[in-house]
Amino acid sequence: MINIEHEKLPVLLSIRGEQYFDDIDPDATELMTEGTMVLTEDGMVLSYEETELTGMEGTTTTFEVKGPQVILTRTGTVNSQMVFEEGRQHTSLYETPFGELTVDIQTSTLKHNLTQRGGVMEIKYSIAVEHTVTGRNCFKIRVRPKH
Repeated sequence: MINIEHEKLPVLLSIRGEQYFDDIDPDATELMTEGTMVLTEDGMVLSYEETELTGMEGTTTTFEVKGPQVILTRTGTVNSQMVFEEGRQHTSLYETPFGELTVDIQTSTLKHNLTQRGGVMEIKYSIAVEHTVTGRNCFKIRVRPKH
Protein backbone atom coordinates (compact mmCIF):
# COMPACT_ATOMS: atom_id res chain seq x y z
CA MET A 1 0.00 0.00 0.00
CA ILE A 2 1.38 3.39 -0.98
CA ASN A 3 1.11 6.14 1.60
CA ILE A 4 0.29 9.38 -0.19
CA GLU A 5 1.18 12.59 1.62
CA HIS A 6 -2.06 14.52 1.54
CA GLU A 7 -1.69 18.19 0.78
CA LYS A 8 -3.43 20.71 3.00
CA LEU A 9 -5.17 23.14 0.69
CA PRO A 10 -5.95 26.57 2.16
CA VAL A 11 -9.68 27.32 1.88
CA LEU A 12 -12.19 29.99 2.87
CA LEU A 13 -15.17 28.64 4.78
CA SER A 14 -18.52 30.35 5.09
CA ILE A 15 -20.47 28.53 7.78
CA ARG A 16 -24.10 29.35 8.41
CA GLY A 17 -25.79 27.70 11.34
CA GLU A 18 -29.50 27.89 12.09
CA GLN A 19 -31.22 26.63 15.21
CA TYR A 20 -34.98 26.22 15.35
CA PHE A 21 -36.93 26.01 18.60
CA ASP A 22 -40.67 25.36 18.41
CA ASP A 23 -42.21 28.04 16.16
CA ILE A 24 -39.69 30.78 16.85
CA ASP A 25 -37.75 32.32 13.93
CA PRO A 26 -34.45 30.54 13.52
CA ASP A 27 -31.46 31.77 15.47
CA ALA A 28 -28.83 32.13 12.73
CA THR A 29 -25.10 32.60 12.96
CA GLU A 30 -22.73 33.13 10.08
CA LEU A 31 -18.99 32.68 10.29
CA MET A 32 -16.37 33.41 7.63
CA THR A 33 -13.04 31.82 8.42
CA GLU A 34 -9.91 30.39 6.87
CA GLY A 35 -9.27 26.70 7.14
CA THR A 36 -7.75 23.76 5.36
CA MET A 37 -9.02 20.97 3.13
CA VAL A 38 -7.23 17.64 2.83
CA LEU A 39 -8.36 15.12 0.22
CA THR A 40 -8.29 11.51 1.47
CA GLU A 41 -8.79 8.12 -0.20
CA ASP A 42 -12.45 8.06 0.85
CA GLY A 43 -13.40 11.73 1.01
CA MET A 44 -11.99 14.87 2.54
CA VAL A 45 -11.30 16.62 5.80
CA LEU A 46 -12.14 20.29 6.39
CA SER A 47 -10.80 21.95 9.50
CA TYR A 48 -10.67 25.40 11.07
CA GLU A 49 -9.96 27.09 14.37
CA GLU A 50 -12.92 28.34 16.39
CA THR A 51 -12.76 31.96 17.56
CA GLU A 52 -14.03 34.13 20.38
CA LEU A 53 -17.05 34.83 18.16
CA THR A 54 -18.28 31.22 18.44
CA GLY A 55 -17.51 31.04 22.15
CA MET A 56 -15.16 28.10 21.55
CA GLU A 57 -11.80 29.85 21.28
CA GLY A 58 -8.95 27.34 21.51
CA THR A 59 -10.96 24.61 19.77
CA THR A 60 -10.23 23.02 16.39
CA THR A 61 -13.31 21.90 14.44
CA THR A 62 -12.98 19.19 11.80
CA PHE A 63 -15.57 17.91 9.31
CA GLU A 64 -14.55 14.52 7.95
CA VAL A 65 -16.56 13.65 4.83
CA LYS A 66 -16.49 9.84 4.35
CA GLY A 67 -19.01 8.23 2.02
CA PRO A 68 -22.52 8.69 3.42
CA GLN A 69 -21.23 10.06 6.73
CA VAL A 70 -19.87 13.35 7.97
CA ILE A 71 -18.07 13.24 11.31
CA LEU A 72 -17.78 16.55 13.15
CA THR A 73 -15.00 16.53 15.74
CA ARG A 74 -14.06 19.34 18.10
CA THR A 75 -10.84 19.19 20.09
CA GLY A 76 -9.34 21.66 22.53
CA THR A 77 -11.36 23.65 25.05
CA VAL A 78 -14.45 21.77 23.82
CA ASN A 79 -14.22 18.05 23.00
CA SER A 80 -17.02 16.36 21.11
CA GLN A 81 -17.80 14.18 18.16
CA MET A 82 -21.06 14.11 16.20
CA VAL A 83 -21.82 11.69 13.38
CA PHE A 84 -24.23 12.77 10.66
CA GLU A 85 -25.72 10.19 8.30
CA GLU A 86 -28.95 10.86 6.40
CA GLY A 87 -31.90 8.92 7.81
CA ARG A 88 -29.88 7.52 10.73
CA GLN A 89 -29.47 8.38 14.39
CA HIS A 90 -26.06 8.37 16.07
CA THR A 91 -25.39 8.84 19.77
CA SER A 92 -22.21 10.38 21.08
CA LEU A 93 -20.74 11.90 24.22
CA TYR A 94 -20.24 15.62 24.57
CA GLU A 95 -17.59 16.62 27.09
CA THR A 96 -18.17 19.84 28.98
CA PRO A 97 -16.27 21.32 31.93
CA PHE A 98 -19.26 20.16 34.03
CA GLY A 99 -19.26 16.53 32.88
CA GLU A 100 -20.36 14.42 29.94
CA LEU A 101 -23.72 14.54 28.21
CA THR A 102 -25.30 12.02 25.86
CA VAL A 103 -26.21 13.61 22.54
CA ASP A 104 -28.44 11.91 19.93
CA ILE A 105 -28.13 13.28 16.39
CA GLN A 106 -30.93 12.41 13.95
CA THR A 107 -29.91 13.57 10.46
CA SER A 108 -32.75 14.35 8.06
CA THR A 109 -30.65 15.81 5.21
CA LEU A 110 -27.00 15.45 4.31
CA LYS A 111 -25.92 16.61 0.89
CA HIS A 112 -22.78 18.07 -0.59
CA ASN A 113 -21.03 18.65 -3.89
CA LEU A 114 -17.56 19.15 -2.42
CA THR A 115 -14.47 18.66 -4.58
CA GLN A 116 -10.95 20.04 -4.36
CA ARG A 117 -12.37 23.14 -6.06
CA GLY A 118 -14.74 23.71 -3.15
CA GLY A 119 -18.51 23.46 -3.03
CA VAL A 120 -21.36 23.39 -0.54
CA MET A 121 -22.34 20.98 2.22
CA GLU A 122 -25.72 21.10 3.94
CA ILE A 123 -26.67 19.12 7.03
CA LYS A 124 -30.10 19.28 8.67
CA TYR A 125 -30.53 17.43 11.94
CA SER A 126 -32.35 17.35 15.22
CA ILE A 127 -30.44 17.07 18.44
CA ALA A 128 -31.48 15.45 21.70
CA VAL A 129 -29.47 16.01 24.87
CA GLU A 130 -29.88 13.24 27.44
CA HIS A 131 -32.69 11.89 25.18
CA THR A 132 -34.71 15.14 25.26
CA VAL A 133 -35.06 16.90 21.90
CA THR A 134 -33.65 20.40 22.25
CA GLY A 135 -34.16 21.65 18.72
CA ARG A 136 -33.55 21.31 15.01
CA ASN A 137 -30.40 22.61 13.41
CA CYS A 138 -29.08 23.26 9.94
CA PHE A 139 -25.47 23.78 8.86
CA LYS A 140 -24.61 25.17 5.46
CA ILE A 141 -20.92 25.29 4.69
CA ARG A 142 -19.52 26.93 1.56
CA VAL A 143 -15.93 26.08 0.71
CA ARG A 144 -13.80 28.14 -1.68
CA PRO A 145 -10.11 27.73 -2.47
CA LYS A 146 -8.04 30.55 -1.02
CA HIS A 147 -5.85 32.06 -3.69
